[in-house]
Amino acid sequence: MNKEKQTKQVHLRPYEKFMQFGAEYLTESELLAVILRTGTKELDAESLAEEILQIASYGQQGLLGLHRISMERLLQIKGIGKVKAIQIKCVLELCTRMAKTKAKEQLTFNRSGSVAAYYMESLRHRNKECVILLMLDTKGRLLKESELSKGTVKSSLLSPREVFVEALDASAVNIILLHNHPSGDPTPSNEDLEVTATIAEMGRKLDIPLIDHIIIGDNRYISFKEQGYL
Repeated sequence: MNKEKQTKQVHLRPYEKFMQFGAEYLTESELLAVILRTGTKELDAESLAEEILQIASYGQQGLLGLHRISMERLLQIKGIGKVKAIQIKCVLELCTRMAKTKAKEQLTFNRSGSVAAYYMESLRHRNKECVILLMLDTKGRLLKESELSKGTVKSSLLSPREVFVEALDASAVNIILLHNHPSGDPTPSNEDLEVTATIAEMGRKLDIPLIDHIIIGDNRYISFKEQGYL
């Protein structure tokens, strides 16, 4: 009887398995299959999900790779139409927002780790560098957040002048810079060190100090303040 039950469990479809045991017992491909609901004539939903995860794993392992698959690439997969592609993208965005909401509970701008945790999910999956400027008031509260530039995979274009035009316009007292490294390695480049030094010097002259520059990698970060660069 136990063998019969075991055989039955093996052949349960993802939806049925969820109903009987709960979401925590589903594999990654089974979870994705529940979202997809249907497959193609050649592939059932779970096999289609496995194919998507295999494509996603190039360059980044497991479910994390899904963040970097574009709508265009999803639509090239047989069995994935516009509706399924949108569903996948919306689920990923929902996960990112849930992680950000949880991190917000601990967010304080005078702790680098807190800032890095809050922006981690929204920056770590980007395949191009971007720079975000955080402008703070006298009590260390966020006045304004501005995305200053989007660059290539290797570098971003950042104008120190643009940083302080934004900061002065917001009446900022202190500023923090964040940017991501799509490679996943947050180690600062020579260019990162040079532009940070330039902005820090301008900030001292304008009395709008740069209090930190945080580089986001793949679930890792480096803080210029913590490293003693500022």
